[in-house]
Amino acid sequence: MSGPEERATADPELRVRVPDELRFFLPARLRRRAAEDPEGVPCPYDGTSSLGHVVQSLGVPLTEVAGLRADGTAVPDSYRPPDGARIALTPVPRPQPLPPDAPSPLRFVLDVHLGALARRLRLLGVDTAYRNDAHDPELVRQANEERRILLTQDRGLLRRRTLWLGAYVRGSRPDDQITDVLARFDPPLAPWTRCPACNGTLVAVAKEEIADQLPPGTRRTYDTFTRCTVCGRLYWPGAHHAGLTARVDAARRAAEGDDAAP
Repeated sequence: MSGPEERATADPELRVRVPDELRFFLPARLRRRAAEDPEGVPCPYDGTSSLGHVVQSLGVPLTEVAGLRADGTAVPDSYRPPDGARIALTPVPRPQPLPPDAPSPLRFVLDVHLGALARRLRLLGVDTAYRNDAHDPELVRQANEERRILLTQDRGLLRRRTLWLGAYVRGSRPDDQITDVLARFDPPLAPWTRCPACNGTLVAVAKEEIADQLPPGTRRTYDTFTRCTVCGRLYWPGAHHAGLTARVDAARRAAEGDDAAP
């Protein structure tokens, strides 16, 4: 351990304890040390930056941190710690407490890389905005104006201070991602009520009304149909319905904590 004289002449440094749930955000060179060193990972400190800036410089988005402690005392992310302070991070709990002005039911907007997740959320009836050509400023503006939670795997996007609420989506597979989102936010589910293509509401439609729009084989085989109130797409329980139903059921079990999505 450094003595007082040695510590006084060393470059300013903080020690940051990062819990297991957040260690994957750290640079690879720090992950093992974060797991093995009870003092935490060393972090150079300029003596003036806020604690929030320090945490994000390690790669951890503040959207994933529920609380900060400096030398055992709870502090805000604007706090400027003294040299040598011991910092501890608390991860966001699951399900995550939400601000009083959060809409009910919850609404989401997803970045351009999460198209498969958007489709799965819509299959479950969750209000999910998504465009594959939306730019970052548009996503933040839509999230703020429509009070949607921004879901992304872009840590830079989550650092935007104007964003009212966002979250980093865990998992590389869509099924893992849907499990993560359901566990974190616990949105109410209403499968088969939203258009997977555009997020519009689906309503039942009589076969007689749309018979001329159906392929001959579909017209002969199926009798139950829904139509999107926004884009007009038609849906029926076709050849892929059993697989989609299994996916929806797995996601619902995951949300209830009874099972994991495949």
